[in-house]
Amino acid sequence: MKTTRIRFALAFLATAASAAAPVAAQQAAIPDHPDKLVFAPIVYTPPSAKDYRVVLKNGMVVYIAEDPTLPLVNIELTLRTGSYLEPAGKEGLAAFTGSQIRRGGTRSLTAEQLDEKLDLLAANVSTGIGETSGRASLNALRDNLDESLKVFVEMLKEPRFQEDRLALAKEQALQEMKKRNDDSEEVEAREWNVLLYGEDHFSNRFTTAASVQSISRPDLASFHKKYVHPANMIAAVSGSFSRPEMIRKLEAAFANWPGPAATVPPVPSEIHTAVPGIYRIQKDVNQGRVSIGLPSVRRGDPDAYALEVMNEILGGSGFTSRIMKTVRSDEGLAYSAGSGLRFGVYYPGSFRAEFQSKSRTVAYAAQLVLQEIKGMREKPVTDEELDTIKRNLIETFPSTFGSKAQTVGIFAADEYTRRDPTYWQTYRDRIRAVTAADVQRVAQKYLTPEKMVVLVVGDQKEIDLGDGKHQTSLEALAEGRKVVVLPLRDSLTMKRP
Repeated sequence: MKTTRIRFALAFLATAASAAAPVAAQQAAIPDHPDKLVFAPIVYTPPSAKDYRVVLKNGMVVYIAEDPTLPLVNIELTLRTGSYLEPAGKEGLAAFTGSQIRRGGTRSLTAEQLDEKLDLLAANVSTGIGETSGRASLNALRDNLDESLKVFVEMLKEPRFQEDRLALAKEQALQEMKKRNDDSEEVEAREWNVLLYGEDHFSNRFTTAASVQSISRPDLASFHKKYVHPANMIAAVSGSFSRPEMIRKLEAAFANWPGPAATVPPVPSEIHTAVPGIYRIQKDVNQGRVSIGLPSVRRGDPDAYALEVMNEILGGSGFTSRIMKTVRSDEGLAYSAGSGLRFGVYYPGSFRAEFQSKSRTVAYAAQLVLQEIKGMREKPVTDEELDTIKRNLIETFPSTFGSKAQTVGIFAADEYTRRDPTYWQTYRDRIRAVTAADVQRVAQKYLTPEKMVVLVVGDQKEIDLGDGKHQTSLEALAEGRKVVVLPLRDSLTMKRP
């Protein structure tokens, strides 16, 4: 018996020792600092649009994906329309048409009945029209889909545009107009777009009191009839359903739509040459808002990938970016500071560095941002900066297609804007190929100091006083560019005094 116990003990110790050996080896292999961790490369193949694309019998393109995660169905329609199609003097017509499709009732339902019906169905419906596209969305319970889809399509096909709802919307718009100059951020965004693209650009055709008052129910009905039609729609559909069954439902729902679709004119692509200078707008606020930049390139430009990496290093990556480190972390001059790069679809996009700082430190903070822009041109970025940003862009890429709704939404948007179908398959390889020399080259090509537009919105007298520690001013930063004082526009006419 004693011998048996001894043998058992020895066997147990041997087993424990053999089990502990791999654990000890694993512990020895664990690096002593997170920087030394090594991860296997992420293997990810992006989805292909053709696997989700369906064309209905009426010609309507649908991107469709089953997703049983929740008992819901999402339908997102993109409409080929936009405010660029508004007649002169009817600015605001597209927006009113878009909102009143949902808010103004249907052929068989008053506005109030439509609201009640959707509430009973627990269906979330929204519509709207922006500058270059419209949208209509339905989020419905799977069990209520048939009735929800019926109401949704009737609303799109035969909106009532109820007079009292339109009158209320117009009155609300007029009241909102009166507040246009209250928020310095709104003023900055509005005037920045004008400086980059010009007063005559369609995106700068402002709604006025006169244009709102001129809009009538027949105007909405006419605009709707011209542009809201299945031939001008692209759908993204996802949720808990059978794909063949959903296609049959969509075929039935969007069949027999009265009237042909109008040929939609293309979005204007005219190019405006921004006039360099420092532009100042007076607002009695204790912090100044500053934007620094110039027009950039369109989507699809060969330099787009190097520009994306350049912007991330300069100001687009939060606390790892140069502008944020300098202006916030080192100097404590702003809570948020950085830059953004937008690639235009129909006309050139823009590069914009921006921050908000105390009035007395605005000039110094602007000087620092301009120095960082200059630094991108003068010296190559470091290997560490380049590697960090490229890895971030590549390794976060799969999240672009994080859900079925995101996936079909992206493909529908790509079809609408006619993006190169190989873009998603080649994106990471193109980012990997960007070198430090490429980053410096595009910085030198596009971040031209003498072409920069600088917009400063704030208390100009306080800004001119400076912080008393740094010998700089907005005039000094102009370096030969003109300095222009822009009066605030009248909020109802959008004219300057």
